[in-house]
Amino acid sequence: MAANRRAARRNATPLTLVAVATILIGLVLVSLRLLPGSPLASAAASHWGDPSAPVDRSTGTPTNRSSRPTAAPSPSPTEELEPLPFQAQELNLDIKGWYSWSVLDTRTGKIIGSKNMGETSTTASLIKSWVVADYLRRADEAGQTPSDAKLADATKIIRDSGNTRAEQFYNGVGRAASIKRLISICKLTDSSVAADGGWSRTNLSPRDTARLGACISDGRAAGPKWTKWLLNEMRLVRGAGDFGIRKAFPAAEQKNIAIKNGWIDRTKEQEMHINCLAIGDNWTMGVMVRYPIDMGYEYGMENCQKITEALLRPAN
Repeated sequence: MAANRRAARRNATPLTLVAVATILIGLVLVSLRLLPGSPLASAAASHWGDPSAPVDRSTGTPTNRSSRPTAAPSPSPTEELEPLPFQAQELNLDIKGWYSWSVLDTRTGKIIGSKNMGETSTTASLIKSWVVADYLRRADEAGQTPSDAKLADATKIIRDSGNTRAEQFYNGVGRAASIKRLISICKLTDSSVAADGGWSRTNLSPRDTARLGACISDGRAAGPKWTKWLLNEMRLVRGAGDFGIRKAFPAAEQKNIAIKNGWIDRTKEQEMHINCLAIGDNWTMGVMVRYPIDMGYEYGMENCQKITEALLRPAN
């Protein structure tokens, strides 16, 4: 027997040895693939389609191609926003003195205005809109509800521009500290506290006036609880304070525009300072004018409206 094995080895060729080795290696690999837990074990038999879950193939139900997930449709382009009722343009109006204007698109934050929209003037009663807003927001933050008497006072301040009540509210919110909050909360860039700390001489620009309007409109000024109330009061401004920007709109639209205006004769400067703030559905606007004191209030009130009319888009 041993002689036969020695004879077989002598008769084996290199090609025969390679063939035998190949067969042995193949048998080893097949054995490893069939061994459970082996890293060479096939995963194809237990997974199909979704690599994270096994599929039950015992039913023999054919694959439904229509049930396969489809790619999500591409989002449609953002619809073009409806233009504001104003159009940016340089005005060359026959107005004596200084005037400036600005409009803010509350949908986009974009601001347009005159070249001097960053210049400031004293606000007079326009700033009362912030003083009341600051009072209401702070009361809510402190967990307090203003009394009916306080709300009645706030109504008088907004609708009728009551100065005595405004001074009381201004004292209650910390005077100059309130204006500093205005600048911070509403992100104003041009404005400043009055040198004497009074509300009437607060320095505001038309650009920051439009920003104040946006701050009231979006709830930052009065807070979520009182914003709707304040905007409604500003839509109900009456008497001497009902002039300017909204008067440039058709009568049917005027009732939906919230306003707060300011007007004062500055004897020290011998100037009239007339200011207009308006809040529409998707815009806010500030207009300011200054001119010689002997020209009276009506001149500035009419010019707030005149400036607005010049900026309105032509009616379709």
